[in-house]
Amino acid sequence: MAQEDVFKKLVAHCKEYGFVFQSSEIYDGLGAVYDYGQNGVELKNNIKKYWWDSMVLLHENVVGLDSAIFMHPTIWKASGHVDAFSDPLIDNKDSKKRYRADVLIEEQLAKFEDKIEKEVEKAKKRFGETFDEKQFRETNGRVLENQQKWNDLQARFVKALNDSNLDELKQIIIDQEIVCPVSGTRNWTDVRQFNLMFSTDMGAAADGAMKIYLRPETAQGIFVNYLNVQKTGRMKIPFGIAQIGKAFRNEIVARQFIFRMREFEQMEMQFFVRPGSELEWFQKWKQTRMNWHQAIGFGSDNYRFHEHDKLAHYANAAVDVEYKFPFGFKEVEGIHSRTDFDLSQHQQFSGKKIQYFDPELNESYVPFVVETSIGVDRMFLQIMAASYSEEEIVSEDGKKDMRVVLRIPAPLAPIKLAVLPLMKKDGLAEKAREIIDDLKFDFNCQYDEKDSIGKRYRRQDAIGTPFCVTVDHITMEDNTVTIRYRDTMLQDRVAISDLKNIISGEVSLKKLFAKL
Repeated sequence: MAQEDVFKKLVAHCKEYGFVFQSSEIYDGLGAVYDYGQNGVELKNNIKKYWWDSMVLLHENVVGLDSAIFMHPTIWKASGHVDAFSDPLIDNKDSKKRYRADVLIEEQLAKFEDKIEKEVEKAKKRFGETFDEKQFRETNGRVLENQQKWNDLQARFVKALNDSNLDELKQIIIDQEIVCPVSGTRNWTDVRQFNLMFSTDMGAAADGAMKIYLRPETAQGIFVNYLNVQKTGRMKIPFGIAQIGKAFRNEIVARQFIFRMREFEQMEMQFFVRPGSELEWFQKWKQTRMNWHQAIGFGSDNYRFHEHDKLAHYANAAVDVEYKFPFGFKEVEGIHSRTDFDLSQHQQFSGKKIQYFDPELNESYVPFVVETSIGVDRMFLQIMAASYSEEEIVSEDGKKDMRVVLRIPAPLAPIKLAVLPLMKKDGLAEKAREIIDDLKFDFNCQYDEKDSIGKRYRRQDAIGTPFCVTVDHITMEDNTVTIRYRDTMLQDRVAISDLKNIISGEVSLKKLFAKL
């Protein structure tokens, strides 16, 4: 099945099974804004807990914060967002559609990569076990030709970005003969910058209102509270401040479902270090964060680092953790060495001294910062994409059937346990309720008595429930139940009294933390 078709099925699955809904759907929806349903919010909360505990519980020098969304407008002047937080946009005159110029060029680069990979895959099938991929990539004419095209375009693209040369970005689009996906034409406008911040007014009277912004990132809330946390927590450098919160960007080209939205949630940690040590800490956090992603168990080959060709104005090093989505490798987390830019800017604009007295050096300085920033929504989409599977199964009577299963890691699964009475009568339903009442304070449990047991298994598979417990007539005799495992569909007969221990060992976050 084509990856594009897989993604379409995934989007449909998210709605059908209560994970993600289009916001304001009964009013025909609001573009690039989504609501999380009953199963989606549980998965999202589990992701946030996995991140929060791995940051705050596992690192004694990292503490938490929850700063306000509304902030003084001068903060965004100091951070550079008022003047420089923008995307290069271009319109197609025929379709009237607007695109990000950099994304159009990145997609062209991806086409060259796809051509190379197709040549490699064809050669693998042709030569089988004798295939030497490294030699093929270094010698095949078509591969080398497309690699050279990629290299030339990448070099030109990076230079245009670094020079902020909007005319050159348009010229690249023209020279590469990039067409509008809707009209199929190359009738483009000039490229211009568009600021992404939402603004509103705060105040009772129109003439006395203050123009403020919905925060485009959560990091600045950490920076302006640096001294408060450092002093009240008696924190010694190096230390970090972690925060989970909503951010808002007026994305003009929002697409790929929840991958790029106008209202989204970030999990960010700013780590304050001694000047000169920031690149060492950058490398440490780079590996720590990759370990965190790979601990979930979706295969190390599906992750990679992407070094930034163009550094933000505040950074001296930056790398992305990318995951292989159905639409290609895309960023899920950024690790940045932000130098002392943010604290120095706020020190200058506020007129307040924002420094740390280092008793070991007997001097004061503005700390440098290493940032880890991950999008909750992108992480959600990554887990859904990696977990979604369609497989053919054969029943005991030899009939073939298809099941859709979400192999979400058990510690992150929305529902941990479903309790299913074989039938409603003979006290089975009441016994199932007893089991739920006993375990509901330990796990998110679900009771289901509708339809055949097979259909109920399929429903639980489709929402990623790792364990199903069936209560039958034998249960009434000896207090045992059948426990079914989602991934293998194997079943065991176990005592009701053992359920808590069996499930606890599989759904605890400790299972993921042990891999870090």
